[in-house]
Amino acid sequence: MGRTTSARSVATTPGGSAQHRKWRQGARLGLLVHSLISTSSRSFMDLKALLSSLNDFASLSFAESWDNVGLLVEPSPPHTVNTLFLTNDLTEEVMEEALQKKADLILSYHPPVFRPMKRITWKTWKERLVIKALENRVGIYSPHTAYDAAPQGVNSWLAKGLGACTSRPIHPSKAASCLTEGTHRVEFSVSHTQDLGKVISAVKGIAGVSVTSFSVRTEDEDQTRISLNCTQQALMEVVAFLSQNTQLYQKTEIVSLEKPLLLHTGMGRLCTLEESVSLATMVERIKRHLKLSHVRLALGVGRTLESQVKVVALCAGSGSRVLQGAEADLYLTGEMSHHDILDAASQGINVILCEHSNTERGFLSDLRDMLGAHLEKKINIILSETDRDPLHVV
Repeated sequence: MGRTTSARSVATTPGGSAQHRKWRQGARLGLLVHSLISTSSRSFMDLKALLSSLNDFASLSFAESWDNVGLLVEPSPPHTVNTLFLTNDLTEEVMEEALQKKADLILSYHPPVFRPMKRITWKTWKERLVIKALENRVGIYSPHTAYDAAPQGVNSWLAKGLGACTSRPIHPSKAASCLTEGTHRVEFSVSHTQDLGKVISAVKGIAGVSVTSFSVRTEDEDQTRISLNCTQQALMEVVAFLSQNTQLYQKTEIVSLEKPLLLHTGMGRLCTLEESVSLATMVERIKRHLKLSHVRLALGVGRTLESQVKVVALCAGSGSRVLQGAEADLYLTGEMSHHDILDAASQGINVILCEHSNTERGFLSDLRDMLGAHLEKKINIILSETDRDPLHVV
């Protein structure tokens, strides 16, 4: 009996029984293995592969020529991305949040680096952003106007708040490339009395020219129509050759070749509602969509809150340049210059201003979902909680 008590006493010592210790060691080993498996199976994307996928989602070629888009800050390669952090504006407060959340790449809709930097010091807040990004191996990417123009981009999201409508870009984008070579097309006719072979041989000898020909009948005469696609430089040589022959030169037509327009892609949106509504109703729809308690409204001359709205021209951010000249009942944007508002109002066009980034920020929630599907959930995508418009009503 005494030995039994002694054995039980050993079993209840702080170290526990041998069997219990083995169970705890096994549990720890299981947790360790689970942790290692979770870590090894965690999804990452190489930065270059991620950038390629982002460009597939919305090509940077959609961006305006003045804009600064794409990868703005790149950590030394190789760089893998597990967490993509979305923000409308990258401020120092937002940068601290991104670092706390272990972001590997920040997608800032507005480019924090826009004008060239002559030095990178601790003096200005934008320079400090670059320093912190590089010190912590965080990349910075900005799509800006590429996302404005994209079919599934910011302006299309903004249009969702209007109600059922059809929309088209105010300023359509052009294709980045064109199957047709050259910048100009030159066409002229050669009559049967002229030496066709000599003419074709001469123009084919000019660098940067491609030649096609076909038979036509004009003024009861059989002729050969020559069509040349040529570069800007070759155009001058073609014109110089044709000007030597008055008959050819008088029948010459020169057309400037343009890249084709892209459907549903471009700056701004002109939206036609399925059913017209009062301006008061439209104001409430916009406030609800943007989650705003107030907007700024300029009534067009002769308009009231009961005036009907059928066509809305909109542009996220700053809309003065994009909206100018658009025929609509209402202009919707973040900000416009005082004189542009006066010009619009004088034409009977109502203007609603919501502050610049308020017309953009809500898009990020949709973007998170779209990118999640596009990237097949290979990486973490999170939204900034500290990003906000710098202006608020007091």
